[in-house]
Amino acid sequence: MNRLVLYARLVRIDKPIGILLLLWPTLAALWLAAEGRPDWKLVAIFTLGTILMRSAGCAINDYADRDFDRHVKRTAERPLTSGKIAGWEAVAVAAVLALVSFALILPLNALTKQLSVAAVLIAASYPYFKRFFAIPQAYLGIAFGFGIPMAYAAVQGSVPAAAWLLLIANIFWAVAYDTEYAMVDRDDDLKIGIKTSAITFGRYDVAAVMLCYAVSFAIILVVGWQVGLRFWFVAGLAVAAVCAIYHYRLIRERDRMGCFAAFRHNNWLGAAIFGGIALDYALR
Repeated sequence: MNRLVLYARLVRIDKPIGILLLLWPTLAALWLAAEGRPDWKLVAIFTLGTILMRSAGCAINDYADRDFDRHVKRTAERPLTSGKIAGWEAVAVAAVLALVSFALILPLNALTKQLSVAAVLIAASYPYFKRFFAIPQAYLGIAFGFGIPMAYAAVQGSVPAAAWLLLIANIFWAVAYDTEYAMVDRDDDLKIGIKTSAITFGRYDVAAVMLCYAVSFAIILVVGWQVGLRFWFVAGLAVAAVCAIYHYRLIRERDRMGCFAAFRHNNWLGAAIFGGIALDYALR
């Protein structure tokens, strides 16, 4: 039982914020692709798949960062970093979760399966981008948003331009919220040589976060407007914008706890956008 508790901590079951940051854009894509009437089997498959893949990503991330995390105050006591489980166990957990996730989409079309392979490769390679890429949060946005083209593929059998635009919007959103997250660990990351957007943006970090929010909202507005979404959709985006303004108040002094609170609050920002989309379709 103690081993299972350690594995649960490894995949962050006790910290669902990561799951939600993947889930909201995936659900939004399902609703948009299906014009507000997605097959509930698809909703269940993508929801469970999101949980499994995020969990697998946490395990492989901890394996990749095991030699760095021990130098970061916030991550030093993670199961793998603290030596409570072995590296091979983290890899095994990630592999099992990825296989179960792939099994979920076996009933879906070939394009969705092909995209799922790309999703796994992107998720597995993300941790290593922090070694050399100045803004690894952008790559994280691809990994966290790859459920978007997969959702369109599952519903429509193709991936239209709207799906790729939404993926780009998700990249900007991820840069915004993960920069807030990186601002918490900036001092530690500078010491150990990890590259993050918080370091790359330097004194323009707060401005960059707000700009990324604005670009993400603008792209989502264009996509939603083109498919005929109106009042409730715009209302959802307005609520998301209010959330972003609140985040500015939290991060402008660069206080660690404020930045972490802003990161966590992105759950409500994502929920507002999805809620606006779902409500607009439901009330037509």
